This record gives sequence, structure tokens and C-alpha cells, in this order.
Amino acid sequence: MSATSVLSGLPVWVQTALLLTASNVFMTFAWYGHLKNLAAKPWIIAAFISWGIALFEYLLQVPANRIGATELTLPQLKIMQEVITLSVFVPFSVFYMNQPIKLDFLWAALCMLGAVYFIFRS
Repeated sequence: MSATSVLSGLPVWVQTALLLTASNVFMTFAWYGHLKNLAAKPWIIAAFISWGIALFEYLLQVPANRIGATELTLPQLKIMQEVITLSVFVPFSVFYMNQPIKLDFLWAALCMLGAVYFIFRS
């Protein structure tokens, strides 16, 4: 049973958001996890490991975008992905990478809410 068949009873935007969220978890670890876990290794090793992690990202992201494209416009898909990316990245950076919480996260989120408003208002 595939992830998309499990989600098939949900509204398209929910299916898309759930798959993009899972995809973004893999993406964030592929892009930034090596900075914590593989800092002492040569960059080429980190690149190959990141590519392996990114495979799982694509296995979720491609179906998410195909499902989403049935009811959402391309700009709506992109803004949804960006909001999800920020929603995944902030906890990752604070809890996994031990970065301090900054008020800038709030300002960035407010800017994203503006983007959501303008892209989804029509």
C-alpha cells in the first residue's frame, strides 16, 4: 500500500500538505543535517549521503505536487511548499541544530502569511 493510496480519502490540499511536510523533513536533513553529523567527513561523503536522503524527499515530493496540481495552481503549490519548509526548518534548527529561537522567525512567518493571502485570495 503506497502513501498516496492511504491518503486518497482526504481533500487534495490535505494530501498535498502531508506529503510535502514529510518530504520537507527529508529535504531539511539532506540539506543541513550533515553540518552536525558529518562535519569531520570529506564533503563528497556528505554529498553522497545527502543524495541518498534526498531520494526519499523526491519519492514524496513528486506525488505531492502531482496530487496538488489537480486542484491548486502552480503558485499555490509553491507558496504551500515554502510555508511548510519554514514550518519544518524552524523546529529543526532550534531542536536538532541547537540554534537560538529568534524573533526573526516570527517576522518571516508573517511575511509568509502575506504570501499565502495574496496567492490564495482569488
